[in-house]
Amino acid sequence: MFKAKIIDTFSAAHSLRGYRGDCERLHGHNYRVEVTVSSQVLDSMGVVMDFRELKQLVKGILARLDHRYLNDIEPFRQQNPSAENIARHIFASLSPSIEKPLELHEVVVWENDTCCVSFNGDA
Repeated sequence: MFKAKIIDTFSAAHSLRGYRGDCERLHGHNYRVEVTVSSQVLDSMGVVMDFRELKQLVKGILARLDHRYLNDIEPFRQQNPSAENIARHIFASLSPSIEKPLELHEVVVWENDTCCVSFNGDA
């Protein structure tokens, strides 16, 4: 299995409803997002996926989150904009653009240098 990963960032504010602590109040993060795609085979150039193409796809999704109050945008009007739900949202938004033989392997969302979550879509 080959895996290719890109890393990008976005900045956004959120508040976690029902948190009962500091994070319930409005605050922001400079999020780091890692996206990994995988494949059993390489393309005719010998790569999993062109990094530029993957970066462009991810940038399109992150542009909708960047410098926003996440609680004001879907799906976070109903869901808490936790790192877990952000990772799942990015995964779900990106997944339709990743075509066989590629597979979207994982999305990791970092809230800071020491805290992250990953989502891979496995049941």
